[in-house]
Amino acid sequence: MPWGYWLPRLLRGVDIRTLGSGNPGATNVWRTLGFKFGIAVALLDIGKGAAAALLGLWVGGDLVGVLAGVAAMIGHWRPLFLGFARGGKMVATTGGVALAIAPLPALAAAGVWIVVFFLTRYASVASILAAVSLPLWALVFGASWPVVAFTAGAALAIIVLHRTNIRRLLAGEEHRIELHRPRLGRSGSKPSPPTPPLRSNRV
Repeated sequence: MPWGYWLPRLLRGVDIRTLGSGNPGATNVWRTLGFKFGIAVALLDIGKGAAAALLGLWVGGDLVGVLAGVAAMIGHWRPLFLGFARGGKMVATTGGVALAIAPLPALAAAGVWIVVFFLTRYASVASILAAVSLPLWALVFGASWPVVAFTAGAALAIIVLHRTNIRRLLAGEEHRIELHRPRLGRSGSKPSPPTPPLRSNRV
C-alpha cells in the first residue's frame, strides 16, 4: 500500500515521484506538500506495518509477527501497486512493526527521532539515529531474540536505504525540513509570486 504515492495522487492530483527527491515516502511528501500530508502518510505507513505484525503475532507469536512485519516492510520498499518500482525507505513502516512487537523499544526510538529531528531538522539524521537506537532499546527492555534480531536487521536496512542521504550530509547538501513552508498548487508547483504593478511613465 504505497500511501506516499496514493494520497497525493488522490487528493492533489500529483505524482509525488516527480516532486522533490522523487521518493514516495512520508518525508518527501512532507517536504513538498506540507506537514498535514506528511503526517497522514506517516500514520498510514505506521498502521500498515503494525497491522501486519499484529496479525502475525495473533497467528503464531513473535517469530511470525516479525516475518509478517518484514513482509510489510519489503512491500513498502518495492510496492506491488507501483510495479515493484522504488518505494519508501521503510522508517514509518518499521516503526509500526516495532510498535506491534516491541511497544516500549518502539516508543523509546520514536522519542529519539523526535528529539533529533527538532534539534537538527534533518529527517534523515533522525531516522538513522532512531533506527540505530531501536535494537539497543530492545535489549534494554528484554525483548525476545526474534525481536532483537528484527530490530538489528531493520536498523541496518534503514541505514543502507539512507546511503544517498548520508552522502549529502557529508557534502553539506542535505535539505532540512521547514515546519512552515508555502503550499504547492494543485499541479504540484509552488505558487507564482504576485506580479508587481506597472509603473507609470508620467513624471
